[in-house]
Amino acid sequence: MPKITKQNIKSPIKPTWCAGCGNFGILRALYAALEELELNRADVVTSYGVGCCDNGADFSANYAIHGLHGRSVPPTIGVKLANHELKVISVSGDGGQYGEGLNHLMFAARGNHNITMLVHNNNRYSLTTGQASPTTPKGTKTKTTPEGLIEEPFNPLHTALSAHASFVARGYANDFKQLKEIIKSAITHRGFALVDILQACVTFNKDYDFKWYKDHVEHLSEDHDSSDWNQAIEVATKPAGKLFTGVYYQDEDRPAYHESLDVLNEKPLVKQWQAERDISPVIKHYA
Repeated sequence: MPKITKQNIKSPIKPTWCAGCGNFGILRALYAALEELELNRADVVTSYGVGCCDNGADFSANYAIHGLHGRSVPPTIGVKLANHELKVISVSGDGGQYGEGLNHLMFAARGNHNITMLVHNNNRYSLTTGQASPTTPKGTKTKTTPEGLIEEPFNPLHTALSAHASFVARGYANDFKQLKEIIKSAITHRGFALVDILQACVTFNKDYDFKWYKDHVEHLSEDHDSSDWNQAIEVATKPAGKLFTGVYYQDEDRPAYHESLDVLNEKPLVKQWQAERDISPVIKHYA
């Protein structure tokens, strides 16, 4: 299988997203990150749930799983445990990952499973035409909250940090250069990596248009120490205002989940199977 290039990573199926959707910028950054890391196409597996961004399973020519809404993480962990030599990436939207799939995020972070989680965050359930999602700001009027959203918005960065995630970052779909570098760092990180990616939904979230993001998105300070968990918590919980992009926190010393399993120390599970192994006693026992 050849190394990934911008040409061979694209499938013949063209994206069907709305013109101007942030998904285009995120997919472009992911393509570039995979190419610059010089990964073989056969060594990258992506797992998708259900949503606008999850249709990306059709648009990339690497191995991919198109699963259930909010359930992109369990297959990702399963693939990694079976063959930890692969680079495994979970892709989901803010609705699926921070709503239905939140428990999977929490326990993947807690266990430090060596997977990369890319979350397309546009503050809406956009595939189903713009209902409020977990990250929708309080008071927002949508189809499901016509009098204004009652709940406080979910803070994914603070939650991931509290769940012991060893890599927590935020990017912006229209900042190609920074987002590409963040994704590269997340993929090569030793352990669980969450990248929350801000993006515009030009069809169902007109309050957060490109001008809004231009006025509110800002890079983390050059003085930010990504090895300092307390500093990361402080920035992640700042009152509403600027949305800071960059690597909030990275622990490069904590072992990944599979590294703590003796059964995987010698080699991946998929390479431990021996065709000549006699399983007839097991069959006889359970027959």
